[in-house]
Amino acid sequence: MKMIFLGPPGSGKGTQAKMISVRLGIPQVSTGDMLRSAVREGTPMGLKAKAMMDSGALVADEVVVGIVQERLAKVDCESGFILDGFPRTVPQADALQACLRGLGKDLDVVISLEVDKDAVVERITGRRTCRDCGKMFHVRLDPPTQENICDVCGGELCLRDDDREATIRKRLEVYAEQTAPLIDYYQRFNLVQTIDGMQDISQVQDQILMAMGGK
Repeated sequence: MKMIFLGPPGSGKGTQAKMISVRLGIPQVSTGDMLRSAVREGTPMGLKAKAMMDSGALVADEVVVGIVQERLAKVDCESGFILDGFPRTVPQADALQACLRGLGKDLDVVISLEVDKDAVVERITGRRTCRDCGKMFHVRLDPPTQENICDVCGGELCLRDDDREATIRKRLEVYAEQTAPLIDYYQRFNLVQTIDGMQDISQVQDQILMAMGGK
């Protein structure tokens, strides 16, 4: 099963992609995780990506496309994959189509998660990330046992720069302008399945699996 998960920041697409990845035994290809890893390591690409993410802008195509193309060519993607966070623009979608043709692969389904914008802001501003291990918590939905302390490694929890409200609202604007058009793009190929992302996590997962049933 070769899939794309679409949805605005905070829609839960990363969480759902991870759960479906485990259930189907196919890799979750998250460009966000790859870029954040580069940021933590302070690589030249990571520094460039951080400046863009902190401002709420999209990371440049030349950074993202190369990462994804190399990843999809690996052996563990032969039986399927879940793209989480890519493509984000129509030109990236065109680049992905060319990449998949070169690899002899076709997409099976595009899952589009829909959520309320204000709910998204609440979800993201409440997130706290461990500086050491990267484990994520939420001050209301999934709080740590001890305030601002990671349950896993004891590291300090922090609010990421790209999780601040002003940045989030900018990211939502960017999504509406540049990424939402991908829904129309993939509807031309009859690939889009729309899911209400405001439901309980387990309900969202069940609906995703049902949407995949005919694929």
